[in-house]
Amino acid sequence: MASDVVEDELEFYSKAEKYWKDVPPTVDGMTGTARALDCGAGIGRITKRLLLPLFKTVDMVDVTEDFLNKARSYLGEEGRRVRNYFCCGLQDFSPEPSAYDVIWIQWVIGHLTDDHLSSFLKRCQLGLQPNGIIVIKDNMAQEGVIMDDVDSSVCRDLDVVCKIIRRAGLSLLAQEKQENFPDEIYHVYTLAMR
Repeated sequence: MASDVVEDELEFYSKAEKYWKDVPPTVDGMTGTARALDCGAGIGRITKRLLLPLFKTVDMVDVTEDFLNKARSYLGEEGRRVRNYFCCGLQDFSPEPSAYDVIWIQWVIGHLTDDHLSSFLKRCQLGLQPNGIIVIKDNMAQEGVIMDDVDSSVCRDLDVVCKIIRRAGLSLLAQEKQENFPDEIYHVYTLAMR
């Protein structure tokens, strides 16, 4: 409870008032979000529809150079706020330290082994600003781990993914199952952590 950590109410409120007096009355000021990283970005669908509307700048990383080249035209005029197009597999990618408010990882964790996913998440944690978060949105198997030989990926169940998150030293802040999907296909979960 807040009353357990707030020792002096007057000081608590005056510090908040002082803080907000120095914040510009803009959307950027209200959200305080400066920079995001889109991992497994492809041609930039998440960058375009989710991250660019919310962040001043976005960096994109994907293993396929042709996808990143297409992203430059797909993103249009707003693409000028993409600072970096990193062509690299996530197993080898290290985010810039203390650089990001949000690191978004969507439909790509299945392309990493358990050890590489854990190591990547550890490196992502180092790439966060204070109070930054890592978000994973991905398919989750009903049970266990399922191999897809066609695209050389795996689909893990939620428990396996959560164990890897904990092994990386992260704490799960929230999880949400996407609704209105047929039961016979993979479930889609969004997980927020730091």
